[in-house]
Amino acid sequence: MSDTAPEAAAAARSAAGSRDGAPPTSRRRWYALTVLCTAYLMIVLDGSIVTVALPAIQSDLGFSPSGLTWTINAYMITFGGLLLLAGRLGDLAGRRRVLLTGLAVFTAASVLCALAATPAMLVAARFAQGVGGALASAVSLGIIVTLFTDPGERGRAIGAYAFTGATGAALGAALGGLLTDAFGWRWVFFINVPIGLLAIVGTVRLLADDPGIGLRRGADASGGALITAGGMLTVYTIVQIEAHGWASARTLGLAAGSLALLAAFVARQATAAAPLMPLRILRVRNVWGANAVQMLLVAAMFGFQIHMALYLQQVRGYDATETGLALMPAAVVIGGVSLTVSGRLIARFGERAVLVSGLIIMVAGYALLTRLSVDTAYATHVLPVTLLLGGFGLALPALTALGMSSAGQDDAGAASGVFNTTQQIGAALGVAVLAAFAASRTAHLRDDGVPEALALTGGFRLAFGVGAGLLVAAIVLGLLVLRRAPAEGRS
Repeated sequence: MSDTAPEAAAAARSAAGSRDGAPPTSRRRWYALTVLCTAYLMIVLDGSIVTVALPAIQSDLGFSPSGLTWTINAYMITFGGLLLLAGRLGDLAGRRRVLLTGLAVFTAASVLCALAATPAMLVAARFAQGVGGALASAVSLGIIVTLFTDPGERGRAIGAYAFTGATGAALGAALGGLLTDAFGWRWVFFINVPIGLLAIVGTVRLLADDPGIGLRRGADASGGALITAGGMLTVYTIVQIEAHGWASARTLGLAAGSLALLAAFVARQATAAAPLMPLRILRVRNVWGANAVQMLLVAAMFGFQIHMALYLQQVRGYDATETGLALMPAAVVIGGVSLTVSGRLIARFGERAVLVSGLIIMVAGYALLTRLSVDTAYATHVLPVTLLLGGFGLALPALTALGMSSAGQDDAGAASGVFNTTQQIGAALGVAVLAAFAASRTAHLRDDGVPEALALTGGFRLAFGVGAGLLVAAIVLGLLVLRRAPAEGRS
C-alpha cells in the first residue's frame, strides 16, 4: 500500500494538471496529439471521400449537374470562410471548448448528410459540416504549439499532424470508392460518426479546459462579420473561375467584392480595441512569409492530386478505386517522411533548410511529370516520379513550425486560423489555376486536330509545369524572407 501511494499521488497530480491548465505530462501530451490527429483525420477524409461518391449521390437524390457541385462548394465556402474567426474564438473562449463544439457540430451534420432525402437537405447539412470542420481545424495547430514547446518535440508533433493529413487525403479517395460500391454513398458520411465520437471522448479526457484570454476583452463582431463574408466570397469566387473564366464580368465582380470586404476587415483590425486578428501577427516576418510560401506549396500539391487523378482516369482508364490506390504510395511516403524524418532534420538543420530541401525534391518530381505520355507505364515511370513528392513531407512540417512558433501564445489560435485559411485558399487556387491552364491547352490541341487522349495529356503536362513554377517561386520566397525560428519559439 505504501509502495503504491506515491504513484497514485503522481497520477492524481498528472490528471489534475491536465484539467487546471498546468502543463501535462509528456505521455499525456502525445496522447492528446493522437486525439487531435484523429479529429484532423475525420475532416481530411471528408474532404476527399465525398468526391468519389458524387455520381451515386446525383443518381439517388436527383441533383442537376450544376447543383451537384454545391455538395462540394457548400462545405468549402463555410469551411474556408470561418477558419480565421474560429481560430480567434479559440484564443478568446478557450481552444478546447471551440474544438469540442466543432467536433460535435461536424459529427451531427455528418448524420444529417447521411440521412438526407433531397438535394436541399444535403447541401444544408454540408454547410453545417463546414462550420464544424472550421471550428475544429482552426484551433488544432494552436493547441499543438502550446502543448509542445520544445522545438524537437514540436517538429515531431507537427510531422505527425502532417502525416495524418497526407494519408487521410489518399485514404479518402480509396475508401470513398470502396464504401460507395459496397454499402452506398450514405456511408461516406456515416463513417465520420464513430471517429467523431472517439475524438470528442478523447478531447474531454486528455485536453486541459483552458479558459482562453476571455470574451470579456471584447469579441470583434464587426471584424468577424467582415472576415467571414470576405472569406466565403473569396472561396466562392475561386470555385466559380472554372465555370465562368478569369476575365468574365462575373468573376471580376466577385473578386472586387472579395477584395473590398477583406480591405474593410484589415481597416477594422487596425482600429478595433480588441481585434479579431491582431495585425501584429502579420508584422512577424516568419508568419506572413510562411503563409505566402504555404499558399504556393499547397496550390501546387492540390493541383497535382487533382490532375494526376484525372490523368489516370481519363487517359489511362483507371476507375475510382484504382485511382485512389494508385495515389496511395505517394501519400504514404509523404506521411512517413513527415512522421519519422522531418522532426529530426528540423532539430538538426533548422526549419528553412528542411523546407527548401523538400521543395527542391518536389520540383524535380514535377519537372519529370511534364514528360508524361498517353502510354506511360505506372509502375516504371509514374510511381517513381510521384514518390519524389515525398518532399512535401519535409516542406510542410518545416513551414508549419516556422509560421506557428513565431506567434505568441495569446495569438496561437489566430495564427492557426490564418495558417489554415491560407491552406484552403491555396488549395482552391491551385485547382482553379492549374485546371484553367490544362483546359486551355487541351482545347487548343483539340482545335488543331490532336486525338483526345493526346490533347488531355498535353493539358496535364502544362498543369504540372505550372506547378513546378509555383514551387520554384516558393523556394525563392522562402530563401529571401524566412529565417530560422528562435529556440524559444518566439520571434
